Amino acid sequence: MKDMLVRLLELPDVKELEDHLKTKFGIIFKRPIAPEKTFVKDWVNLEFGPLWADEVEVAFSRMPVTCWVAQEGNHILGFACYECTARNFFGPTGTMESARGQGIGKVLLIKSLESMREMGYAYAIIGGVGPESFYEKAVQAKVIKHSDISIYQNLLKKP
Repeated sequence: MKDMLVRLLELPDVKELEDHLKTKFGIIFKRPIAPEKTFVKDWVNLEFGPLWADEVEVAFSRMPVTCWVAQEGNHILGFACYECTARNFFGPTGTMESARGQGIGKVLLIKSLESMREMGYAYAIIGGVGPESFYEKAVQAKVIKHSDISIYQNLLKKP
C-alpha cells in the first residue's frame, strides 16, 4: 500500500452533502468527546480490528480529539482519524459496509482534512491507502513515489 499527498488549501465543500445526509437519514458528523471513547474504540475494533482501534485510542489522547464520527441516532456508521500514527498523517478511516456509497466517507475525509488545515498544514499525507481512486476523486490526492515502503512496513501483528 502506498501513501498519497493531498493539498489542503482548496478542499471541496461538502456542506450540501452533509446537510442532505442529516435531513434525509438523520446522520450527523461530529468529533466524539471523552465519555464516548470506549464506545468508539469498541466499535472500530469490532468493525475494523484492534490495530485501528489502537489508533482511535491515540486520537482520544489529543485535545481536541483527532477523530470524526458519522452517527445515526445511537449508532456509529463511520469514523476518520488523523495525527495518530504520525504527525500530518490522515487515517485510519472506515464506514460500515451497509452504509457505504452514500458519501459518509467523503464527509469524514473532508472534515478531517479541514481539521488538519486548521492545525496549520498546507498538505497532508494519507497513509497506507487502500482505495486510491476514492482519494483521487474526492480530494485530488496523488500517490507519493516510492512510498510503498512506509512507516507500516515492520508493523507488529498477532501471529
